[in-house]
Formats: sequence, structure tokens, C-alpha cells
Amino acid sequence: MKISETKAIVTGGASGLGEATVREIVAGGGRACIFDVQEERGRALAAELGEAVHFCRVDVTDEASVSAGIAEAAAAMGGLNVAVNCAGIAIAAKILGRDGPHPLDAYRRVIDVNLTGTFNVSRLAVAQMAGNAPNADGERGVVVM
Repeated sequence: MKISETKAIVTGGASGLGEATVREIVAGGGRACIFDVQEERGRALAAELGEAVHFCRVDVTDEASVSAGIAEAAAAMGGLNVAVNCAGIAIAAKILGRDGPHPLDAYRRVIDVNLTGTFNVSRLAVAQMAGNAPNADGERGVVVM
């Protein structure tokens, strides 16, 4: 797949590895849609990079949010053929701290975003890409995890 033909959603695209991925796609002549909960940063990055970039406020853990984002991204870019999963969070905490054991809810949130969110975006993006006509290499789309 040529980067110039890329129409990608990039989760966590407003910062870090996701932002770097969006910048590389645009530099290669492709289009990208930033999926992130950091709305101010995502909109600013999209404005900075111009017409090749769109922003959608998407919570990767929420099925309705991801579905709506994919529909909006596909409409804005004229299709979808790549999903890059960069969204992730980390919580710095000891398993046993001064106040007791690490809170299980905090751990569950990390798993929900990093693992379940990646699966959620991947499965819904693949459902969208399944309708694409195969390219010269026989690909309908690509998911990067």
C-alpha cells in the first residue's frame, strides 16, 4: 500500500506516537483522521496540518463513539483503508503503596483503553474496510496494532 493512497484513522493521534504517525502519513501524501479524546490538541493539530487531516473526538472504549468516528472519517476522507492503533494510557503506581493495594479500577481503565479499545477500533474499522474494492496487491485495508 502506498502512503499517498492512505486514508487512515489514527487513534491517540493528537500526541506522541499517534501524532508522529499522522505527520508521516501527511508528509507521504496521504490523508489522516485523528481519533482522540484530547479535543483541543487534536483540533489544533488538524488545523496545523491542513486539509489532509480531519479530527474526530473518539473514545476508543465506546462502541458508539468509534462507529460514529469511522463513519465521519470515511466521509471526510472519501473512504478508509488504514487503521493505526496508537491510543494508550499508563498509570504509575506500585502494586502496594502506602495507602494500600493499587486500585483495581485504575488497572481496569488501562486494560480498557490499551487492549479493549484497540480491539474495538480494529473490528469496527475492518467492518468498514471490508466493503473496499481490493487494490493492486489484493488488500482492502490494513490494521496496525
